Amino acid sequence: QEQLVESGGGLVQAGGSLRLSCAASGSIFSLNAMGWYRQTPGKQRELVAVISSGGITNYADSVKGRFTISRDNAKNTVYLQMNDLKPEDTAVYYCNAPVDFWDRRFVRGSWGQGTQVTVSS
Repeated sequence: QEQLVESGGGLVQAGGSLRLSCAASGSIFSLNAMGWYRQTPGKQRELVAVISSGGITNYADSVKGRFTISRDNAKNTVYLQMNDLKPEDTAVYYCNAPVDFWDRRFVRGSWGQGTQVTVSS
């Protein structure tokens, strides 16, 4: 059964750091790119970082230089290290496998519950 479980969110002050984790079932993770998305109320879900099965990465301009995506293929887990957090990073963060490397519209898995990140000013 496909499953995505995000964790690691919380409340942090601006300038702080958080590390998100996503445990994925093998059917989603294996040989697929994995991405982190975020969503705020009333807005479309945004793709913020993607990593290919071979480790190639891409980032949204808004997080470049602050966020780092990584993966542990042995654990079927993808991470998002978030540094120098800003209030505008406040959102629910989700992981999933994009069908196309940098296209937020189509994903391979069902959405998990996400993890809330709140950055106070």
